[in-house]
Amino acid sequence: MPSVELLVSFFLATCIFAYMPGPSTLYAAAQTIARGQRAGWFAALGIHIGGYVHVLAAAFGLAILFKAIPALYLALKLGGAAYLIWLGHKMFTSKSELGSTNLKVEVKIPKKAFWESVTVEVLNPKTAIFYLAFLPQFSDPNAGFPIWIQLLILGTIVNIVFSSADALCVILADRVTSFFKNSGTANRIAQRAGGGILIALGLNVALNRQ
Repeated sequence: MPSVELLVSFFLATCIFAYMPGPSTLYAAAQTIARGQRAGWFAALGIHIGGYVHVLAAAFGLAILFKAIPALYLALKLGGAAYLIWLGHKMFTSKSELGSTNLKVEVKIPKKAFWESVTVEVLNPKTAIFYLAFLPQFSDPNAGFPIWIQLLILGTIVNIVFSSADALCVILADRVTSFFKNSGTANRIAQRAGGGILIALGLNVALNRQ
């Protein structure tokens, strides 16, 4: 593995990137505000699982395709943006799911949040490019492990640290929503706020030139 000095630099850089407000933290917060704490936790888990797709892509060189074929990058980016906008619109216009007393609905919501989050993360090519640009800086060709194993280990650490930031956002967002859980009007406002955040995220992804 890389030297201790390089690993310390890696960990510090990872924490800085993880705890800067970004799309995944806002997404986890939006799911929590709109659908409740359990949905927020499942959303954070979905983002985490989806992140491993990008870790594997970076380790095995698949992410290089996005740089080699700009049209592929653009197609995936616009597909992810459209999906976020669609989720936000659906959340904004549907009945409030927060505080539902229907057991079947309560069970469905976290599962739905999980699979939606996996899809959102997998359809985010910026994550793949980030891993491709970030991880090799902290690998060591002279280390005992092959580069691809180093990238897998480092990528897993990055994904876990990023997920800790998402978890913090879920906790903070839940604290906010706990004040108005018993108010139907406040629940509707919370769900529309969550949907609005997702729509804004989708528009930002679509209009961002990078």
